[in-house]
Amino acid sequence: MRILAPLLLLLAAALPAHAQVPAYPSAFKTQEIATNGTTLHVRIGGSGPAVLLLHGYGETGDMWAPLADTLMRDHTVVVPDLRGMGLSAVATGGYDKKNQAADMIALLDGLKIAKADVVAHDIGNMVAYALAEQNQARVTKLVLIDAPVPGIGPWEEVLKNPILWHFRFGGPDMERLVAGRERIYLDRFWNDFSADPKHFDEASRAHYAALYARPGNMHAGFAQFAAFDQDAIDNRALLARFGKLPMPVLALGGEKSFGDQMAAIMRTAATNVTGGVVPGSGHWIMEENPAATVKLVTDFLGAK
Repeated sequence: MRILAPLLLLLAAALPAHAQVPAYPSAFKTQEIATNGTTLHVRIGGSGPAVLLLHGYGETGDMWAPLADTLMRDHTVVVPDLRGMGLSAVATGGYDKKNQAADMIALLDGLKIAKADVVAHDIGNMVAYALAEQNQARVTKLVLIDAPVPGIGPWEEVLKNPILWHFRFGGPDMERLVAGRERIYLDRFWNDFSADPKHFDEASRAHYAALYARPGNMHAGFAQFAAFDQDAIDNRALLARFGKLPMPVLALGGEKSFGDQMAAIMRTAATNVTGGVVPGSGHWIMEENPAATVKLVTDFLGAK
């Protein structure tokens, strides 16, 4: 045994370390905050002007750790898990993005935050747009990353793309099909929407699959998509009522995903749009090219 132990230690040292999902800095605190009839799991850290980070489907607020690490140097960073997702409470309803925008306003009110920059990805874009349209004086800058917004720009054409079949996939029968097979279902997203599936590593896949396998979380995910028809109706009405967004908007697309289409889409709903492309990345910008994503976002937020 005395001979075997050193050999095992040498073998362990020679093996490659398993990749880990990036952790938030220890200065970040987590809170469960009651808001708009539900409870959100929220990470809060840093000091200075506020920035709200909103995640998308297939991930949780954990995706933003590298960006939060940089922003906390001169911002108060607020990162919730969206309604019913991650470690937030599973709500029975309210998954339309107009209502989830109300979740965010109640969250900011509870934290005594009057104004904030908002950075969003995927489903988070849709919540962020509804938030910004209804609260134009409270959203100082807006970053939308690699996903269209229901009812905005060429939305009906986007819906025809066969790769987006999951927009119409949901309901109790679909939930039964996926139950116990969450990893199989989610791998499809991580593989098909990556420039290179290897960039969404095994540690990240296992981490998010375990969160989505929690009771009720796949139901909440399907509900996010099932609300798209109502979201499109709501967004067209918001645009007609409040007009184009006046705040500076950064519309980023992954080079191998939406690319510069993001800017074209958002120019139909905002007056001050800066376009940008995350090089070498598909949809999963924080896994595929976090360094470029962090620089593009922080440069925009820091610009006068």
